Amino acid sequence: QVQLVESGGGSVQAGGSLNLSCAASGITINSRCMAWFCQAPGKERERVASIAYDGSTNYADSVKGRFTISQDNAKNTLYLQMSSLKPEDTAMYYCAATNFFPCARAPRSDFAYWGQGTQVTVSS
Repeated sequence: QVQLVESGGGSVQAGGSLNLSCAASGITINSRCMAWFCQAPGKERERVASIAYDGSTNYADSVKGRFTISQDNAKNTLYLQMSSLKPEDTAMYYCAATNFFPCARAPRSDFAYWGQGTQVTVSS
């Protein structure tokens, strides 16, 4: 049984930082395309960042230079370091996994496994 469990969300002021974690079980994350998505109220879920099995990364334009995706293979855990946070970053953040290749082009619909999400709230 595959489980993805996010943690690390919270409330911060604009300009602050948060570090999200996604602990995986039932899959080996370094053999998958892993990604972070966000979904704000009334909006579609959109990809924030992804990391492929070879370690290559891809970011949404809105977070480039502010967010960093990484993974610890020994811990089978995915991370998202978020800095210079803005109120528009406020959303529920989800980690997800897929076998799709290439990872950077994986459509949202192809991600088979999802976590329950962790809320990030940024106040101005």
